[in-house]
Amino acid sequence: MIAAVLQMNSGPRPQANLEQAAGLLAQAASQGARLAVLPEHFGLLLPEGQPPPSPEPLAGPTAAFLAGQARQHRLWILGGSFAQRGAGDRLYNTSLLVDDQGRVRAHYQKIHLFDLGLPGQQALTESRHYSPGRRLVVAHTPLGRLGLSICFDLRFPELYRRLRLKGAEVLAAPSAFTAATGRDHWELLVRARALENQCYMLAAAQWGQHAPGRASHGQAMIVDPWGRVLAQCPDGVGLACAEVRGQRVERVRTLMDTASLARLLPSAWKKRNA
Repeated sequence: MIAAVLQMNSGPRPQANLEQAAGLLAQAASQGARLAVLPEHFGLLLPEGQPPPSPEPLAGPTAAFLAGQARQHRLWILGGSFAQRGAGDRLYNTSLLVDDQGRVRAHYQKIHLFDLGLPGQQALTESRHYSPGRRLVVAHTPLGRLGLSICFDLRFPELYRRLRLKGAEVLAAPSAFTAATGRDHWELLVRARALENQCYMLAAAQWGQHAPGRASHGQAMIVDPWGRVLAQCPDGVGLACAEVRGQRVERVRTLMDTASLARLLPSAWKKRNA
């Protein structure tokens, strides 16, 4: 079955962002995709230092948009992320998985928040407004069991190993990777998470300049369980499609049964996180 990863250049105007997303989803459907992945913050991407976005409930405008697009195109859609209402004035960075009938099948709240500044770059402090999620999510889709993550999660391999142990065959990482780090880290991280867990990886991306001091790397890509890049977006708004085959996952895992050889150290992990 065909999967599509979308590459957007979202900004502070929601209507323009949704029109861009709708156009790309139509293209994905026309190319035979059964599941399409939108990037992180696809509906609204604000410069750092701006007031936080208005929070939504799970069954809010973003869910309605995704459901309408899914029904129109008979397409499963992973909506990269939106600002979900949390406790008090806090938010969750949440992705929504919608089936081809427009029904919400799963949601994931980003666990690892981006709180870093690089020399010469504007610091991004996601935890200023957002709370971390606490739940691992693996959902059944036509492509196989899909493990959900968002952007900065890519730097934490333990998360993906746990998704694999929960049965994931395909991983998704809708992202808005910074231009500064993406040049050297993006493809490396995406391919590593696919290879070490012997899963397909669907990595949608933001691209280009969003506001002064805020730019994303792009290069949305699909990687197979052997770590090979099957499809990748060049610079610009667009999409990449590739076939996802369950038998490929099975073959790779049979050829190199690394999961049965893993020697995890739960005692050390518990001590580190006590």
